[in-house]
This record gives sequence, structure tokens and C-alpha cells, in this order.
Amino acid sequence: MGDSSLLNTFCGFNRVPHKGGPKLRMSKENINSFIKNSSLHISNINRQFCNTKSKILVNYIRAEPLGITVVTNKVSQPSDLMLIDQYIKNSNDVNTLQVDKPWLPKFKSYLKIIGILYYPHNNSQEHLTSNDIETVLKQNQIFDNILLASKPRVIKVSPKSNMFIM
Repeated sequence: MGDSSLLNTFCGFNRVPHKGGPKLRMSKENINSFIKNSSLHISNINRQFCNTKSKILVNYIRAEPLGITVVTNKVSQPSDLMLIDQYIKNSNDVNTLQVDKPWLPKFKSYLKIIGILYYPHNNSQEHLTSNDIETVLKQNQIFDNILLASKPRVIKVSPKSNMFIM
């Protein structure tokens, strides 16, 4: 096993880059001192993930104007966020009073549902509204952890059609 493959594998899991990760807001001094030893911090955080049997690994730590982003191989969960937060706050490179609570980035996606009847009952002139759609989405377990950024829009396919697009 060569050096490059050893760097790409840790605890039996391959590091596959993921674009996002937990973000922490901190002072400029904290950012600079933490980034100087980032390879050591990455190894230590990955060791903690390995000890907790997590499949998350830190790929790298990126400095940003208002803090750092910890880029992981998979989407982080709140428990992973807590582990990273505890490690960073216990680090000698960071003044814990100048570190805000970490957060996971929020992603915006576009969902388009087509082929829904505009008038749900054959003899009714009452059409579906965005409130009806929201109620159905809330009842579906697929949408348990999804927050809508705005109300769903109900758009009729054409003036004479009985179908709509959401």
C-alpha cells in the first residue's frame, strides 16, 4: 500500500469528496491558528469518527472569511456536527469564546411534480390549492426533514387542461 492510497483510506473507508460540510464562525486569529495545524486536526477528528464507528471522514478544512468549513466525505448528521464542535472547542489552537455554534449548510433544491389532477373530484369546480399540497407533503414521510423555502405554486398546464404542475 503506497503513501497516496494510505492518505485516501482511513479506518477502512475511502475518502470520496463531498462539497459541503459543517461550518463554524470564528475570529480571524482562530482561523489562522487552526488552519496551520489542519492536517493534525483532520487526523484527530477522523480518529474520533473511527472510534464512534461513523462512516464520516474529514477530507479537508477550508478557511473562509468568517470561519472554517470542514469538508467531509458524506453528508454530516447533527451527531457528527457535535463531535466536530467538541473537538474544535477543546483544541489548543482556538479561543472557545470566539467560536460560534456550528451549523450545517442548507441546500436549496427545486421539486417539480407533474400530472396531478387540477380538480380532484369529477363533478367539483373546487381546485387544489398550495395549502392542500402542503398538507399532503407534511403527511408523507419522505418529506419529514425537508423545509419548504416558499409555498408550493400550483400552475395549470393549459387553460382547458384538468392537470397541473407543482
